[in-house]
Amino acid sequence: MGMHPIQVLAVTGGKGGVGKTSISVNLSLAMAQAGKRVVLMDADLGLANVDILMGVKADKTIAEVMAGVCDLRDVMIETQGIKIIPASSGVQTLVNMGANQHAGIIHAFSELSDELDVLVIDTAAGISDSVVSFVRAAQEVLVVVCDEPSSMTDAYALVKLLNRDCQLRDFRILANMTRSPQEGRNLFNRFAAVTSKFLDVNLRYAGDIPFDETVRKAVQRQKPVLLSYPGGRAADGYRRLASEVLGWPVRTEATGQLEFFVERLVQGMA
Repeated sequence: MGMHPIQVLAVTGGKGGVGKTSISVNLSLAMAQAGKRVVLMDADLGLANVDILMGVKADKTIAEVMAGVCDLRDVMIETQGIKIIPASSGVQTLVNMGANQHAGIIHAFSELSDELDVLVIDTAAGISDSVVSFVRAAQEVLVVVCDEPSSMTDAYALVKLLNRDCQLRDFRILANMTRSPQEGRNLFNRFAAVTSKFLDVNLRYAGDIPFDETVRKAVQRQKPVLLSYPGGRAADGYRRLASEVLGWPVRTEATGQLEFFVERLVQGMA
């Protein structure tokens, strides 16, 4: 297989309720609208919800890929121009995958490497081992924060853990549900001030997604806001975010920073 650089982006937040899955879904759709081949992996292995937000039903899940019952292509759901790899709700064994299952998943992904440009990984809330293993395998880590104290403390705890245990230094910070662009920037500045005091990390501001009433309505309709309210403020924010993300440099070779998961993806080694 040839070298085909792939952008691998983990969306994470440290806590539930910050809109992480909504961001993963709408960002994936916006990048697809910009002409990219996008695969969205629902890595919230304990509680799958990407398929619910998208209004699609998963027949097979990643559990069956790990068990060797089927191929990753059999599991993917194609909808609205993106491909989704569903998680499997409540399958606790997956949350604590063994080494063999990890190897199976790596192999499954390596076979896909020529068919995608961007892999978006929607991680679980919190800082479980599964979150850490998916995040450290990504090239870019997008940490979602919103303007409430628990969001900030949980995001800080996540960044600290990834920095201390996985030696990750680079993080992109996205402010969600902001009342103004200035509020998003202020949120980032506050977070960066606290973080830089205690950690040796490099934080970059990825922008903001404005608060928009249509987001809640879109969730109720099981149709992503980018598709159901394309003229709204949130949809505009997602298109901005997509062009921001697509402007980030894509690593073309495996560096020490990249785990084997991504090495296989980037180099297309089966």
